[in-house]
Amino acid sequence: MIDFFVSIGSAIMTPLYYAISFVLVGFHNVFGDLFGPTSGLAWVLSIIGLTLVVRAALIPLFVKQIKSSRNMQLIQPKVRELQKKYGHDRERLAQETMKLYKDSGTNPFASCLPILLQMPIFLALFRILDQAARNPQDKRGLMTPELNEQLSAAVFAGGKISDTFLNAEGVEVRVLAAVLVLAMTATTFLTQRQLMSKNMPADALSGPYAQQQKMLLYVLPVVFAVGGIAFPVGVLFYWTTSNLWTMGQQFYVIRNNPAPGTPAAEAKEERDRAKAARKGLKTPAQIEEERLAAEAEARRAEKSQTRQQPQRQTKAQRNKKKR
Repeated sequence: MIDFFVSIGSAIMTPLYYAISFVLVGFHNVFGDLFGPTSGLAWVLSIIGLTLVVRAALIPLFVKQIKSSRNMQLIQPKVRELQKKYGHDRERLAQETMKLYKDSGTNPFASCLPILLQMPIFLALFRILDQAARNPQDKRGLMTPELNEQLSAAVFAGGKISDTFLNAEGVEVRVLAAVLVLAMTATTFLTQRQLMSKNMPADALSGPYAQQQKMLLYVLPVVFAVGGIAFPVGVLFYWTTSNLWTMGQQFYVIRNNPAPGTPAAEAKEERDRAKAARKGLKTPAQIEEERLAAEAEARRAEKSQTRQQPQRQTKAQRNKKKR
């Protein structure tokens, strides 16, 4: 039975080993020519290049993640209404909640897709680095024994990038690993906090979904900090770079396309107003406000005119006036 699962895992991971090593070796051919094939800087830049390729490929999923997260935030008041209405009937509550998700085009699991898809890539890179350190004579993907030797011996900032905080022999590796673990933890925390503080409406900051987000805000960094001490330095470079990409990508989306009714949306409106004022133009929001104000004024004028219109007189009243 164990052999069966091992063979299944191997069948899944082998294509990933080839894909990851193909990109890694491709970047190393470039940076190795610049800094030397055994240079730690060449391998670190190759890992960073691999990270950028992976994250660029995941941009469509990130867009879906942002849309799903935004929809989840916006429908929270309706979710709470359903909980009040059907709280006594869990089955009906689940049915109505799923119907709400379907009608609003929301996939509650879409926010997890980017990180779930990155985990096999993360594991493949981990195994490639671990293989290079433990069994450099064995080939994995496109990593030949010669490349394994170069990767295993590569030193960056005084520490081997194939070593971990736990198995490091020198202080330099532990210091480098500790700095990267702290950077990985901090970027994870800041990315989640950025989303909650700027791109969530006030009424979405309460309820089960908000509690889940708050829990993740503190739990995920702790998980990464504890697990990070067992990751090779090269993997820590991958994950920290990925977090920085996520933080920058999310900052761009929140700044330019924030969810309605959030602090980020108010800040964007203020920027648009200031920019339009400098150019002597009006923002779409101002044009819409003026249109609504004009329609309201027209309705008031119409009502006033209706009230002031004289009543029609009967023929008898007109004859009485003539006499």
